[in-house]
Amino acid sequence: MIIGIDLGTTNSLVSVWEGETAQLVPNALGRMLTPSVVGLDDQGQMVVGDIARERLQTHPHLTTALFKRHMGSAQATQLGPHRFRPEELSALVLRSLKEDVERAYGKAVTEAVISVPAYFSDAQRKATRIAGELAGLKVEKLINEPTAAALAYGVHQKGDTSFLVFDLGGGTFDVSVLELFDGVMEVRASAGDNFLGGEDFDDAIVAHVVGALLAQGMPDAERPAIRHRLRREAQRVRHALGQQSETVFQLSEDGREWSVPLTQEKLLEICEPLLERLRAPIERALRDARIKVADLDEVLLVGGTTRMPLVRKLVASLFGRFPSMHLNPDEVIAQGAAIQAALKARDATLEEVVLTDVCPYSLGVEVSNSVAGQLQDGHYLPIIERNCVVPVSRVKSVQTLRDGQRQVSVRIFQGESRLVANNIFLGELEVDVPPRPAGEVSLDIRFTYDINGLLEAQVDTPMTGQSRTLVIENNPGVMTPQEIAERFAALQALKIHPRDQQVNSALMARLERLYQECLGDVREHVGALAGHFAGVLERQDESEIRDAHQDISARLEAIESGY
Repeated sequence: MIIGIDLGTTNSLVSVWEGETAQLVPNALGRMLTPSVVGLDDQGQMVVGDIARERLQTHPHLTTALFKRHMGSAQATQLGPHRFRPEELSALVLRSLKEDVERAYGKAVTEAVISVPAYFSDAQRKATRIAGELAGLKVEKLINEPTAAALAYGVHQKGDTSFLVFDLGGGTFDVSVLELFDGVMEVRASAGDNFLGGEDFDDAIVAHVVGALLAQGMPDAERPAIRHRLRREAQRVRHALGQQSETVFQLSEDGREWSVPLTQEKLLEICEPLLERLRAPIERALRDARIKVADLDEVLLVGGTTRMPLVRKLVASLFGRFPSMHLNPDEVIAQGAAIQAALKARDATLEEVVLTDVCPYSLGVEVSNSVAGQLQDGHYLPIIERNCVVPVSRVKSVQTLRDGQRQVSVRIFQGESRLVANNIFLGELEVDVPPRPAGEVSLDIRFTYDINGLLEAQVDTPMTGQSRTLVIENNPGVMTPQEIAERFAALQALKIHPRDQQVNSALMARLERLYQECLGDVREHVGALAGHFAGVLERQDESEIRDAHQDISARLEAIESGY
C-alpha cells in the first residue's frame, strides 16, 4: 500500500487514494492533524503528536518541535538518555502516520510519497528520504508542496488554466506558477523562503509582548517552560485576531496575571517585516515563469498560516483579486501527495494526469574570472539554472587557467549568488589534464538532474577523450548508509507509547498543562479534575473512563474558552 504524507513543520497529515478521491486518515485521537512534536513520557516511552505537544510546556527538556527546519544538518536534540538528529525525529512522526493508516485499513504500508517545500535544498531532500527510510518506508517520490496542492486542485479541473499557488505553512513559504493543459500539469516556476512561516509570526508576537511584559516588571522570559507558554498564547492570539478586531495576550506567572492588549492594526505593524518578505519570492516566480499577474486565472492559498486575514489581504492587494479558498489549506497538500501516490501506483482513475516539475535551485561550478586584468577565484558559473523543467541535462565548457596545468578541480555548488562563498557546496571532482598553455585545454561539464532530485556531474576532456563522473549522493550533514542502518535499528528498539492509551494520556497531559497555566480557584478545579481522572483510570472500567473523558474534556473546553 502506498500513501501520501504532508510532513509539516507544525503539523503533519497522511492521505490515501480511494476510488476517485483522496481520503485523509485520522490519528489515534480521531484528528486529521498530527502535531510534528516528539517527546518522552514519564515512563521513558516515545510520544508523538498531541500528547507531546501538551508536554512541550510541562516537560520542555523531554520534548521537541520545529525540527523540520534543521533537516539536512547534523544538529542533534537531547531527549532524556536519547540523542536524535532531525531525520530521526521526522522518522518518528512518519512512523506514527504510517501506523495510523495500517490500523485503519488493516494493510501493511511500505511505500510513500512525501511532500517537501519547493525550496528545500538538495541536502534537505536527501534528509527527508532518509527519514522515510528510518520510518520503514520506501519513498517513491518527493513532491514539492505547491505542486501537490496544485495536483489536488487540478485533478478534476476541466479546461486549460494558469494559476499560482501561495503556500505559507508553519515553517516555510513556497510559491509556484503552474499551467494545466490537455491533462498535463506543468510547473512553470517555483520560489520561496525556507525560514518564513506561521512560527515566525508567533515569534514576532512574542518578541513584542515580552518587551511590554518586561516593562511591566515580569521576570526573565527565557526559561523554556515560559517560552513555550508565550508561544502557545501567541498562537491563540494570532488565531483570535483572525476572527475579532482585538484581544488580550495573557500570561500567569509567579502568582500574578500579566496582560498586553493587541489589535488587528497592531498585529499588522508587528508582522509588517514578515509580510514584506513574502513579496520577493512571488515576484521571482512570476518573472521566471514569464507570466503577468493579469494572465493568472486563479491564486490558490495553501498552508494554515494563510488563514490570517492580514495574509489574505496582502495576497488580494498583490494580485488585484480575492484568492481561492474552496480547498482546505491545511489538508490540500496531503491530498495532492495521495494523488501522486496513486499516479505512481498507476491507478486507472488517474491515467490521463501527467505532472511535470522544475529544479528549484541553480546548479553550477566555481570558476575564475578576470577582474581588472587579474584572475579572481570564487565566481559562480550556473550550468542548470533554476526552474528548468526536470529531468534536465545541460553542458558548459571551461578552459585551463595556467600554463602547464596538470589538474583541474571542479567544485559543484547550488544557489543563486554570484560568488560561490554564498552558495551551498555539493561535491568536487579532480580531473587530470595534459600540460598545455593556458586556455588550450577545454573541459565539457555536463549536469543531469532527474525527477528525484539526483544530480550527476560528468566532466569530459575532448583533447584526451577521458571522462569523469560524480553522482551527488551525500552532502555535509547527511547521514551515510551505515549510519542509516545503525539508527534504523536503534529507532526500532525504542519503546513507543501504546496507541490504545493515547486518548487518555493526551487528556492527562492537557490537564497537567492547564494546571501550570491557571491560578486560584481555576487551578484548584483543574487539579481536582486531574486527580479524579487518574482515579478513574486506575479502576480500568472502560465505560466509566469514556464518560469521565467526555465530561472532563467539555469542562476543559469551557476553561480554555474563558467561560
